[in-house]
Amino acid sequence: MTIPNWITFSRLLALPFLLYGLRNPTPQARWVCLAIFLVAALTDWLDGYLARKLNQISELGKFLDPLVDKLLVLAPLLALIELGQVPAWGVFLILARELAIAGWRVSQTTITGANIWGKLKTVSQIVAIVLLIAPLPEVWQIPSVIAFWISVVLTLISGAIYIFPQKDGISTVKN
Repeated sequence: MTIPNWITFSRLLALPFLLYGLRNPTPQARWVCLAIFLVAALTDWLDGYLARKLNQISELGKFLDPLVDKLLVLAPLLALIELGQVPAWGVFLILARELAIAGWRVSQTTITGANIWGKLKTVSQIVAIVLLIAPLPEVWQIPSVIAFWISVVLTLISGAIYIFPQKDGISTVKN
């Protein structure tokens, strides 16, 4: 297994700590969860960078990276449902898109990298989760929920572009 694949796999280790911290979301626990989430999210960039830099792009990495990304996003969103911060049906839309794309990818012969829509989706999900996890003042509640809904919309758009690629050069998305 390559170094980038180990880094990808290490993101999974963050999930139990993240979920445990969100079960009793004191402000201190939320700051810890936020730090854990941000470190895990940054390793997504790091593993891709190293895979390209070290010429260690692998089929395992192409499969494992988007799978771990989905778990890293869905785990805190499920915890946020339990906390009443996001509606279950919004998270369901994200989950449904991810399952549909995962099923679609199984039938594909090659796995392509992310296009701009996949990257926007990922960044918007990370931003939304950061805002929702952080123990921010109440004035941030509405912007946090708006960020969540923007991520839902971008998730659905990127899924549609993945399944129905445009003829003008838009390629399929990774996530």
